Amino acid sequence: MTEEIQKQLNQIGDVVDAKIEKAFGAAQDNAKGEIESSLKSEIQNLTSEFNAKHDDATKRMDSMEVESKKTLSGINHKNFKSSLITSLNDGALKGMIDGSNHAAKFEIKAGDMTMANSYTGVVAGETVITDIKYDPSRKTHIRSLIPNGSSDAQTVRFPKESAYDDGAAAAAQGATLGASDFDITATSVNFEKIGTFMRVTEEMLADTAGLSSYLSARVPGKVLSIEDNEILNGDGSAPNLDGLFTDGTAFVTGSGGAFYQSVESANEYDVLIAALNQLNLSNYQADTILMNPTDLHKIILLKSTANEYLRQQIFGGLQPTIMGVPVTVNTAVTAGKFLTMDSRSATQLWIRENLAIEFSREDSTNFRDGFVTVRAVERVALTNYAPNAIVQGTFSTAKTALETA
Repeated sequence: MTEEIQKQLNQIGDVVDAKIEKAFGAAQDNAKGEIESSLKSEIQNLTSEFNAKHDDATKRMDSMEVESKKTLSGINHKNFKSSLITSLNDGALKGMIDGSNHAAKFEIKAGDMTMANSYTGVVAGETVITDIKYDPSRKTHIRSLIPNGSSDAQTVRFPKESAYDDGAAAAAQGATLGASDFDITATSVNFEKIGTFMRVTEEMLADTAGLSSYLSARVPGKVLSIEDNEILNGDGSAPNLDGLFTDGTAFVTGSGGAFYQSVESANEYDVLIAALNQLNLSNYQADTILMNPTDLHKIILLKSTANEYLRQQIFGGLQPTIMGVPVTVNTAVTAGKFLTMDSRSATQLWIRENLAIEFSREDSTNFRDGFVTVRAVERVALTNYAPNAIVQGTFSTAKTALETA
């Protein structure tokens, strides 16, 4: 019932009550208990008006209730699920079921897709991954393929045979034995420093989750990649190391080579076999073959004259091997080059200060400006004991030397 109707009924009720009270007082004054006819008529009229308005208000309330129920019952709350059920009930898949169609289509109106309503700001929860993603560094570093040693000096010195005259021979009874001679040369290498630094703000370290862990893993990987290049390709001029390609014995491409101009349609696999043979001729047993990934995969793609892959004849097991010698790929090896060695006899990496990463504010104006310097550094030396225990070369040049004339 509305407030206006209720107010009107209350007003009429108050008037009726006042009239009745007046009539009751008049009856007391009248000995015969008679009520004035005019007052009686007035009370009857007011009562009739009150009843009429009450009946009208009741009918209006009943009508409003009925209309409300009709409206509520007519509301169809649509969403994706209800629309899908309706479409299926209307025969959306009937054609597919009876075999007359190979596909079915039904449309879901945009208004039915309650999930299409837009959000402003971060309404739903989100999962935050703190690990910083990046392309990996090399999986295998050259230092893991050769012997390592440690030192607290600034130089590594070792004696090295520089010449040997072999006079050993069979001798008759009473004959003088042949004389032999050798030369020993003291060889020394200095420890060289390899490293890098970067400056980051204090806010970056404090606000970026996992940044210190990222730097501790990422920066050393980059330094070790430079170390790989020094071990392989250093030219020996300070502060560079004496690299294996620099000190190693070159693949014999002249007439002195065991397979010189004797291999028809020579390929990369043939070159590696000839290099292993050259190493064996110097009484070394290869335990490592190094090449660029592109050259390894080129060998894997080699085919016979019948267009059949030769890889089953080349490789054995999960680790690529050639004649039982493990093959290691490394991008520090220039594409088109190769190296095979007896690593235990050929070389050794000496470590004066192992690779470490440091964080410090004590650098220039760091403390004043709110920066932190990150430094990764190491001191290492490389001693190449036996150059003949290493055979290195270029595939194109070696193939030309092996190819039949």
